[in-house]
Amino acid sequence: MRHADKPIAWLRGEIKTPPFTREARLEAGYLLRLLQRGQRLSLPHSRPMPAIGPRCHELRINDAGSTFRIIYRIDEDAIVIAEVFKKKTMQMPQKVIAACRRRLLDYDRLASRPGE
Repeated sequence: MRHADKPIAWLRGEIKTPPFTREARLEAGYLLRLLQRGQRLSLPHSRPMPAIGPRCHELRINDAGSTFRIIYRIDEDAIVIAEVFKKKTMQMPQKVIAACRRRLLDYDRLASRPGE
């Protein structure tokens, strides 16, 4: 990791083969590395998710016969991963939105009280 790279804070999920194919796992890793280096991604790779919160986005990883989403937030000091899941419907499931909001709130509460 270079000095300027932001760490990734994993709140939930992982990127591994399987269920990702090797190619999709490598693509996800590459896109996450770009985010760590401060690059802003846009469609078709990423789109904002204001329904989850400010600075929240979804990475879109198309895999052989599947589509995965990685919900992340860009913080000043880290890339925070709130969820990794296989997308099965056209709309973002409300339970995923609610779970990501809750995880990010919990993360923010813990981050604001270091040492506890």
